[in-house]
Amino acid sequence: MFALVDANSFYCSAEQVFRPDWRGRPMVVLSNNDGCVVAANRQALAAGVEKFKPYFQVRQRCEQAGVVVCSSNYELYGDLSSRMMEVVGRFAPEQHIYSIDESFLSFRGWQLESQDYLEHAMALRRAVWRECRLPVSVGLGRTLTLAKAANQAAKKLPHLFEKNSEGRLMQGVCLLDEHNIAQVLPQLASGQIWGVGRKLAARLAGVGVETAWQLVHLPLVQAKKVGGIELERIVRELSGERCKGFDATRADKQQIFSTRSMGERITSEQALREALCTHAGIAASKAREQGSLCRQLYLFAASSPHDRRSVHYKYQHRFATPVNDVCVLNQVISSVMPRLYERGVRYYKVGVGLVDLVDVRYDQLDLFAPPPPNPALMQMLDGVNHKYGRDTLFTAAQGVSPKWGMRREFLTPQYTTRWRDIPTIACK
Repeated sequence: MFALVDANSFYCSAEQVFRPDWRGRPMVVLSNNDGCVVAANRQALAAGVEKFKPYFQVRQRCEQAGVVVCSSNYELYGDLSSRMMEVVGRFAPEQHIYSIDESFLSFRGWQLESQDYLEHAMALRRAVWRECRLPVSVGLGRTLTLAKAANQAAKKLPHLFEKNSEGRLMQGVCLLDEHNIAQVLPQLASGQIWGVGRKLAARLAGVGVETAWQLVHLPLVQAKKVGGIELERIVRELSGERCKGFDATRADKQQIFSTRSMGERITSEQALREALCTHAGIAASKAREQGSLCRQLYLFAASSPHDRRSVHYKYQHRFATPVNDVCVLNQVISSVMPRLYERGVRYYKVGVGLVDLVDVRYDQLDLFAPPPPNPALMQMLDGVNHKYGRDTLFTAAQGVSPKWGMRREFLTPQYTTRWRDIPTIACK
């Protein structure tokens, strides 16, 4: 048996953890630079606010409906996600974190009745709420695809909870088995099934398949013809045949990029250097985290494509010896600034890429290469930032108080990762 645990409207729910007065109110969270609506809770959607719309287009609707608007607070979301995953992982022998708000669980070796699995899932929901104050939905099924579909049903089909008299569907929890699969899948669109994207759903509609129940009964030969071997696996999984699994570890990334559009345009060489060094620090930290070294550094700086004179400068530097030391990257950035900076250009987007990565364990050493940088310094830097929060320590090249950062006009406090934002509780 597998389970998928998914936080409900995670970004919005995370904002409500330390603001209980916002619970039950319509709420949206905006993307970088407060550009688009990337998250909206059920109340905001009911008020007519559409996801992925530019905020300036829905601002008036939000003001009329009394919608709470928040900028993306990634530090808060990341920390609450870690806390939630720790609680979720206690309820199964195997866990696979699928995204910031989704986690698969495997109950391999367990032999329980359906009602027992449901009670276990309800205990999980209660524990996450009690310890993290985050609402989650749990879907259970014999395959990963069925667990994902059950999770969709738990969130999208609440009316089934009241109609079911056998207790197999409970609030926020759904188990898809032979007793209710014929009741649930006809009410899920084929596009709501894990692995069926918009284009594939359109092709399925062309052959008369619009619901998940119709997809289950699609002949395997036809499924393979419409969507290849992957769609055939989906059909088999919906029928209860296990074709997918999750690995205990993920493959290392072959490239690491850190890019950002600026909240305030960059017009000076110093500010551009600071922005590039900041992103070099982020990318280098990710490389060290997965135990990788970089052979090639890619830099770019560009104005907006909508400017009257749009420019895009880039530079690639190849290292004689692979590195992941941010100090070395900063030295390269400083030396190539004349190639990237032009007076009069208002830079809108910058980025740093680490490409041609190699595993630090298998790096081929060179007798005549320059001495390696100090790995103990980077280990200390990562250790302090992991313990006390990102950018507790950083290189001076990143600047002390940059003014080019991401625009976040509706940013809430970082309650759990910044000392000055720790909530104050008055006990009476």
